[in-house]
Amino acid sequence: MADKSELKLTEDSRKAVSRRRFIKGVIAGGAAVSSATYLFRASTLSSAADAGERLITINVNGQQRRVDVMKQETLAWTLRYKLGLTGTKLGCDRAECGACTVLIDDVPHYSCSTLTHTVRSKKVLTIEGLQSADGKLHPVQQGILDEQGFQCAFCMSGFVMATVGFLKTNPKPTRAELAHGISGNLCRCQDYDKILTAMMRGAEIMREGNHA
Repeated sequence: MADKSELKLTEDSRKAVSRRRFIKGVIAGGAAVSSATYLFRASTLSSAADAGERLITINVNGQQRRVDVMKQETLAWTLRYKLGLTGTKLGCDRAECGACTVLIDDVPHYSCSTLTHTVRSKKVLTIEGLQSADGKLHPVQQGILDEQGFQCAFCMSGFVMATVGFLKTNPKPTRAELAHGISGNLCRCQDYDKILTAMMRGAEIMREGNHA
């Protein structure tokens, strides 16, 4: 017959085994829950992505373009990486620098903060669409050539589009008015004086009737 010490040892062993099984079960259960959660989230995200992706038509530079876009896809992303219109630059990507400016129904907009699906019934104009069919530069573009208005020119397309949009509402601005009108654009080289001179030259060319 087993003495008390042997019985106690057996009982302790059973408790130890039970504890190990319990801990093992918790770990396995936790892992299973985590895995299930991950799979649920992954499937949900996948379904959301599939549901949000669709083929739409947008008018860009006078052409109807068919493109697959995600529900939360920005116009800047679509223009650059799906339509190959890399003249539209991505600078801050948070609607602060203006490098991504395009015209939507003749009004300047930051394309990095504009969802592509919102422009389906509108007309989008990028810097690639400014040049005429016969290769003639837009007056604002010509003004840049005449005055050599930029250094690195990364911000140039944004300034050009903002200026083109502004001149549609005020074709004969003062220097101060134009500076205010395109103040939503930033230049990393900070050569604003030369930029304004070039933009004013572009406005002058427009008034001279050198643009169809």
